[in-house]
Amino acid sequence: MKTTIVDIPKGKSAIIRDFDIELIPLKLLEMGCLPGNIVELLQIAPLGDPLYLNINGAHLAIRLETAKEIEVEMI
Repeated sequence: MKTTIVDIPKGKSAIIRDFDIELIPLKLLEMGCLPGNIVELLQIAPLGDPLYLNINGAHLAIRLETAKEIEVEMI
């Protein structure tokens, strides 16, 4: 079973390992959501969607369905 962004505990970090480029919006790639970069889960919206992340210094919110497609390795 793969570990994804949704599995990161709040306040913890992980390294992005892999994802299907067809399922990730281009804007996320432009903002640094690339393999090898560090992602930190900062906050979760009250209803669980979206997730607020810090990816290499860029703060962004992504939908839960997108976060499930990004495989990570816990630090």
